Amino acid sequence: MKQTIVRRAMREELARVNALREEVSALHAAGRPDIFRADFCEALREHVYEKFDSADADVIVALCGGTVAGFAIVEYIVRPASPYNRARRYYHIEEIGVDAAFRRRGVGRALTDFFRAEAERLGFDRMELDVWEFNADALAFYDAVGFTCYRRFLELPVASCARSRVECDPEPHAAAENPHKTARCD
Repeated sequence: MKQTIVRRAMREELARVNALREEVSALHAAGRPDIFRADFCEALREHVYEKFDSADADVIVALCGGTVAGFAIVEYIVRPASPYNRARRYYHIEEIGVDAAFRRRGVGRALTDFFRAEAERLGFDRMELDVWEFNADALAFYDAVGFTCYRRFLELPVASCARSRVECDPEPHAAAENPHKTARCD
């Protein structure tokens, strides 16, 4: 098996990163079509370039034989104290994905090892990410590399259209006063 090299991405690799992000986006759209849109629009494509150029984020790639086999977008989060929370600093894995052809070959673990070393080097005491409940493979992987759950988001659909594929979203900013009253499912 070829060695996996993990490092910060180069700008010319971002198109390949977007191809992998599109695969992850399709997985999300299939898993929760009531939440995620099926199209990988231009705004999503631009997101990786914005993060690449940000001082508070990085785009990481895992290379196998010169091919970008995996990626991550990571953020360096610093939250001040508030009346509810203590000040926090953490290494946030905003997005991560491994090409299906390279899964179960150590690419995800190599990325995680890189994150851990970088988080420690930068003085963060923790790494955080979120994962969708339908993504059983990701949940099993995160468990295997040592992530633990510390918070859960729960839902209870209340509208008859809550799980339908009917587009219920109003256009952004279409109802300036109260968009919740204009989102309809009929």
